[in-house]
Amino acid sequence: MTDISLGAPGAAGNNIKDGTDQTFMADVVEASKEVPVLVDFWAPWCGPCKSLGPVLEKVVNEQQGKVKLVKVNIDENPGIAGQLGVRSIPAVFAFDQGRPADAFQGALPEGQIREFISKIMGGTDQGQQIQQAIEQAGQHLQAGDHAQAAQLYGAVVEADPQNVEAIAGLARCYLANGDAERASQILDMAGPEKQSDPAIKGVRTAIELTADAPKDDELDALIDKVTNDRSNHALRFELAEALMARGKHKEAADHLLRILAEDMDWEEGKAKAKLLELFEAAGPKSPATIEGRRRLSSLMFA
Repeated sequence: MTDISLGAPGAAGNNIKDGTDQTFMADVVEASKEVPVLVDFWAPWCGPCKSLGPVLEKVVNEQQGKVKLVKVNIDENPGIAGQLGVRSIPAVFAFDQGRPADAFQGALPEGQIREFISKIMGGTDQGQQIQQAIEQAGQHLQAGDHAQAAQLYGAVVEADPQNVEAIAGLARCYLANGDAERASQILDMAGPEKQSDPAIKGVRTAIELTADAPKDDELDALIDKVTNDRSNHALRFELAEALMARGKHKEAADHLLRILAEDMDWEEGKAKAKLLELFEAAGPKSPATIEGRRRLSSLMFA
């Protein structure tokens, strides 16, 4: 990756307009196939809307045509807002290539609006560089090169402070090095509204599991017990939990899948539930998750 700083704006144009339910297809869906389009759902009686509107317009105009804004009064045009599930305003939806790409609610400060807009401009050099950096960081993380992964994730967070994927990845780097406290602090950077994101929740789950991590001698004793009593599912399950707590997701998955291979409904689905928790903790791109899901599907549909 070369540079993930903001690029220079392009040519100015008619960047802001009022929209209606009738003009939505042309003003938003079709227009977003050229450049990203933000839709600001507002109403005259909404106080926060009056705070957000001018700031949103200012930041959009600064982009000089790289992104456009359509303002929709939901009192006069409730149709599209209803279809998109808007429950409170202000609500801003970003459309790209004819489809919703992201959204936020509430009157965000100017800095966060800038970050939101830079994130949805995926067709720009910055957007491409950020995605490339995240992919490279993920490869380093899976290869065990936590320092290089952290450097790349950190660069993305610096350029896009609310990039959830990069924040979660950076936290995983710290967790992999045994610093659960710092990993938790990194996750807090995402803000309260992002804490329910699957990427953030997955790392939180992994952090929680480390609280019960066994010592080396305890883990070795469990391994010996399972080796000497291979048909004991309860012991094997206990070992899988211990391995998960130590971050050994692949080994833990192997033991859980062995239980499931012999008894899919063991202890009312206890092993399967634990395996799904492992997938969350390991993350969707982890080899343990990818291989584990494949093997679980084979068992379920054999």
